[in-house]
Amino acid sequence: MPSKNVRLIGIGLLVMVLGFVLMLGGGSSDPNVFNPDMFNARRIVLAPIVICIGIAVIIVGIMRKPKNEEEQ
Repeated sequence: MPSKNVRLIGIGLLVMVLGFVLMLGGGSSDPNVFNPDMFNARRIVLAPIVICIGIAVIIVGIMRKPKNEEEQ
């Protein structure tokens, strides 16, 4: 069973991947046509917030000192 720190890092990576998935799409196949969906709130507000949360979880997973575990 992995330690809690490793689980936190894994959860943070999954949250970051979710943020990048939220950023996908919005482009146009025709370069002469402007697609305003590229600048919706999900892509420019929600996705970066989700990615920052993932980074924070990874930092906590790295910096957290394990409790009652023998150091290896």
